[in-house]
Parts: sequence; structure tokens; C-alpha cells
Amino acid sequence: MAHDLPAPLCAAILEQSADTIIYADREGCIQLWNAAAERMFGFTAEQVLGQSLDIIIPERLREPHWAGYRMAMENGRTKHAGRPILTKALHQSGKMLYVEMSFAVVNDPERGTLGAVAIAREQLETKTSAK
Repeated sequence: MAHDLPAPLCAAILEQSADTIIYADREGCIQLWNAAAERMFGFTAEQVLGQSLDIIIPERLREPHWAGYRMAMENGRTKHAGRPILTKALHQSGKMLYVEMSFAVVNDPERGTLGAVAIAREQLETKTSAK
């Protein structure tokens, strides 16, 4: 756990991480989109901040995604308990990406569940286990 790191250092760590880091609020609107997310998905932060996660979720996966997202927001935890899963995502170009993602619900002791964070890496080899 970070021990009193200055906010600018925390912001630099998030922005400069080699892995994609995305944070969405309870409603699934993107609030944080780092440089690795820009490289992976082709959208700039300015294009996605405040937008729905649907921008990177293939249409056929949206219904199960949102069912799981709502459940995680209600329960304060994810189904996969932080274990990475292989899934498909959309690039700005419309190209399908295979992405390994891990998810965590962000909880605040006073305000409850705030949203969710995803850490992702593109998988260059496609695997048949992807949804």
C-alpha cells in the first residue's frame, strides 16, 4: 500500500504504467484512462472521459458485461476476485482485440462502492478461451 505518496507522484505512476489502467464510476462512465489505454484502444483520454465503457465493449458482450458490472457494484466485489480473464475488446478502428483484464471494485469506507478499475494487456496470440 502506498505510504503517503504525493498526489503528483501517484498520478505519474498511473499515467506512465506500462499496463492499461481504466477507472469507471458506478454507472460505467470512464473517469481515468492512462497513456497505455490510449495506445491499446486508439482513443485519447479526451475522447473517452465521461463516456460509457461501451466504447470498448463489443456489442455482443455488452449485455453480460453490464449484468456483471451491476452485480459487482451491488456486492462490492467482482465475480473473478481479481483473477485476470481473457476477453475481447474494441479498438477505435473497429478491430477486435484479445485482452487480458483484471478487475477490482473501488470501495470507500464512508461512501461505499465508487466504481471499478481494470488493468489490461493486449494478448498478441488469440486463445480459444476468449469470449
